[in-house]
Amino acid sequence: MQNLADLIAFLDKRELKLSTAESCTCGLMASLLGDIPGCGQVLDCGFVVYSPEAKHRLLGVRFETIDRYGLTSEEVATEMALGALAASAASITVANTGVADDSEEDAGGTQCYAYALMQGERRAVISETARFEGDRVEIRKQAARYGLERIPERYAELLEKLR
Repeated sequence: MQNLADLIAFLDKRELKLSTAESCTCGLMASLLGDIPGCGQVLDCGFVVYSPEAKHRLLGVRFETIDRYGLTSEEVATEMALGALAASAASITVANTGVADDSEEDAGGTQCYAYALMQGERRAVISETARFEGDRVEIRKQAARYGLERIPERYAELLEKLR
């Protein structure tokens, strides 16, 4: 999906409300959508949760999960995505946590995502890890766009999990 206006149309056609839960991308996903006319019809809110405390306080990410798997993990992204469902009026969420610079724990460019879908009382969640090359700014921009562009494909997979 090259054009994010197509994502807005995709979400609108299915009457989906989106919330983002962003750590490494620090609000870039929501900001990219904000550039598109009509985003207000499909974007409920965006959570920027950079610190472990914010992840816990706003999205219910457990400190035990952070300690066991690390901040840059699919497990943390999963709890972020589910927390965004619980803390918003969204029916679908995308969460991102990752590293833009090399650190002792992770190579720069490692990004973890989770996508969650709510239908009635039923929820489904899936996660993945991707790697990007470049400097800090390039990695964050690529990571934000990637997270959004994957929503239609992940939506289909989430629907399958709910069947």
